[in-house]
Amino acid sequence: MPTNQPNRRIAVAQFNPTVGDLAGNARQIVAQAEAAVAAGASLLLTPELALCGYPPEDLALREDFYSENARVLAGLMADLPAGLTVVVGYPESAEGRHYNSAVVLRDGRRIANYRKQRLPNYAVFDEMRTFVAGDSATVFDWAGLRCGLVICEDVWSSEPAAQARAAGAEVLLALNASPFHLAKQGERYAVARARVAEIGLPLVYVNMVGGQDELVLDGASFALDVQGRVTAQAAVLKTELPCLDWRDRGFYGAIVEPPDETAQCYQALVLGVRDYCGKNGFKGALLGLSGGIDSALTLCVAVDALGADQVHAVMMPSEYTADMSLQDAEALAKNLGVRYSVHPIKPLFDAFTTTLAADFSGLPFDTTEENLQARVRGVLLMALSNKFGQIVLTTGNKSEMATGYATLYGDMAGGLAVLKDVTKMRVWALSRYRNSIGNSIGNTLSAVIPERIITRPPSAELRPDQCDQDSLPPYDILDDILERYMEAQQSPAEIVAAGHDRAVVERVVRLIDLSEYKRRQSPPGIRITQRGFGRDRRYPITNRYKAPF
Repeated sequence: MPTNQPNRRIAVAQFNPTVGDLAGNARQIVAQAEAAVAAGASLLLTPELALCGYPPEDLALREDFYSENARVLAGLMADLPAGLTVVVGYPESAEGRHYNSAVVLRDGRRIANYRKQRLPNYAVFDEMRTFVAGDSATVFDWAGLRCGLVICEDVWSSEPAAQARAAGAEVLLALNASPFHLAKQGERYAVARARVAEIGLPLVYVNMVGGQDELVLDGASFALDVQGRVTAQAAVLKTELPCLDWRDRGFYGAIVEPPDETAQCYQALVLGVRDYCGKNGFKGALLGLSGGIDSALTLCVAVDALGADQVHAVMMPSEYTADMSLQDAEALAKNLGVRYSVHPIKPLFDAFTTTLAADFSGLPFDTTEENLQARVRGVLLMALSNKFGQIVLTTGNKSEMATGYATLYGDMAGGLAVLKDVTKMRVWALSRYRNSIGNSIGNTLSAVIPERIITRPPSAELRPDQCDQDSLPPYDILDDILERYMEAQQSPAEIVAAGHDRAVVERVVRLIDLSEYKRRQSPPGIRITQRGFGRDRRYPITNRYKAPF
């Protein structure tokens, strides 16, 4: 860089904080700052609420939370390298009000402060519950450039960017903690380009990365020039510190091509499991391995997230479990190199049925006995979890959770539902994808998941000759109805008009509505769509509304 030119290199801190770990997050920011200086940058841009992590939820209702953030922020200022300008997202308390804010720090001083103006209150967001909106622009000088600040949702509205432009901004810096869902980056580009077109300024967009409960934040930070062209693109679902240089009225840096949608989905699941387990202090994970595709995919995700030595697969065959299930489960466990145990459940199931024999006398075998087998398995897995401190990963997919094809206190018992937002059709696609990237042992290109697991008809194996399609419509039909009804919010009449049989739609919608009480008791699951169960979809359990056809 010529010595007579100001240093206009920005380092974009796409890093992974933990909610509430104020000291740990501050240390990460200092490390990012030191790396930025080493890379020749003079400005470090951190994500929204980088100091406390996102989303803080009801922590942001506690006054002591703000005072601790203020204390840690004061220490952070003293620890940052001299000469470096650092923009830090943090929760601010002022005059009895709470704000989602960003502060500009330089040489131990506060240069400027910005308060988020647009507070999202939809989907997974409820910031109006915890914060008060700001109402004015903030522009600061850096290396001869006037920099305007906006925070996340501000970019989705015209006014905050226009205010920054009117206040003299020459570039817009956007701090974000934007959760991942499929096709999200295209939405971000469209919105950011609209703002750039309106104000005629280049934009730098930094996003947080990491798992937080159900949410996965995917990074994918980027920059746009005044024509809306992508001039820098960071990696998706990875921590990194890209550096961008100013030239031709824009910031330019490396452009990392994103993986395809299926790969992103798989990587989001891996990151979600890794951070949920790691940030919550679990010593590893265990799951029931059935020889079916859902548990096979869950095991692959767990191993890729935590390492084979931290995962325990438990096969719990019933008297109805096919030999091929035992063979395929063992082959998969061997391929992945995990600890593998086999605990037949028939003796325990017999003990229960013997105890209940008098009450059940004269009554036929039905779903009661099927569910009892699932609950025996749940008891075994939770006992292993208690003894060894490993989290139980449940293996049910979104199609099953939607229709209630799952057993409370049985296969729903656990700490994290890895596939809760993954439909059955996507389970197959992800399993094919996982096989395409090779075996983790030796990194060979041999298939990890035995082909028979992928191709055989799905079955819970809780009664003779059982098959999922005995109880549910074909999964291609079921999943299309589910996506239309739950994610696209289409009415049953619209779904029928799209070509689905009315009787099938009526049955599926009824199953979805009846199963709300089960989902309310299920463990959190990693969100990959625009409308996952949990934060996104909040329907009353007691509910007599029937959508008209």
